[in-house]
Amino acid sequence: MEYPIKHLSQKIIFITAALLSLLPLISPAIALLMGLILAQVIEHPYAAASQKTTHILLKISVIGLGFGMNIFSTIEAGKEGILFTVASIFGVLTIGYLIGRWLKIDFKTSSLISAGTAICGGSAIAALSPVMKANPKQISVALGTVFILNSIALFMFPMIGHLLHLSQTQFGLWCAIAIHDTSSVVGAASKYGEQALQIATTVKLARALWIIPVSLATTYFFKTDRTKMQIPYFIGLFILAIIANTYLPFVTKTGPYLVAFAKSGLSLTLFLIGSGLSFKTFKSVGISPLVQGTTLWILISIASLCAIMVLAN
Repeated sequence: MEYPIKHLSQKIIFITAALLSLLPLISPAIALLMGLILAQVIEHPYAAASQKTTHILLKISVIGLGFGMNIFSTIEAGKEGILFTVASIFGVLTIGYLIGRWLKIDFKTSSLISAGTAICGGSAIAALSPVMKANPKQISVALGTVFILNSIALFMFPMIGHLLHLSQTQFGLWCAIAIHDTSSVVGAASKYGEQALQIATTVKLARALWIIPVSLATTYFFKTDRTKMQIPYFIGLFILAIIANTYLPFVTKTGPYLVAFAKSGLSLTLFLIGSGLSFKTFKSVGISPLVQGTTLWILISIASLCAIMVLAN
């Protein structure tokens, strides 16, 4: 009887913590920290379901954030971020390839880490892994590397932003370029301010569209079946939400409630991500992939920050 009782108590603790992460007082960063602590204390009772829920919940949350944005300011933010986006994506993919060869990392693992850093973290890895026919271990190592660095970025970036007195625009652009996953980008930017959140979300999702040409290039390079490519269709719904909030008065009135719901969903998403990062995950990543991922992340963070401080207001 001891094992079923222990398993039940783990479920109760996990569900209670998940519900707490939905409270308005719990920021995305705190929700992630709760998940990380829980992952070290108890065995995850819903590991498989949690991964599926995370992907769905993140998409719904991002769409919900669109109901707090205006189409004209969104277009302006997208135009400002396109130069940084193109330069950083090609730069990271090139440097990632060279570092991977230098460290003698498995080519598919190295490519997934580079793409995750260059485009949009776990989403890029999920989209490209079936295209290049990566095995579960290669996918897990790449995801583990990205999620570990995402967790660090969520706490560090707002502190650095305040320390350097970055404007809302500067911080929003920096988040979108230098943080891997959309969830952590939105989490860090929401902690910094509403304008930073809008800019970061817009630029990051525009960046995510690069999954399509990179997937096509990967299909050609690895000579695999291109029908397996996964396109982020939820970005279209995000754009529709922005348009509806701009032009439909009844949507504009309910927008703040939808945004509040989306932010709670984001906190829960980050809690679920954190709860999956146990010490075993950290250990399984290994030194070389973590060195590659960390080096790429530091380079893109410093380079983009310098460029943004010089070029963006």
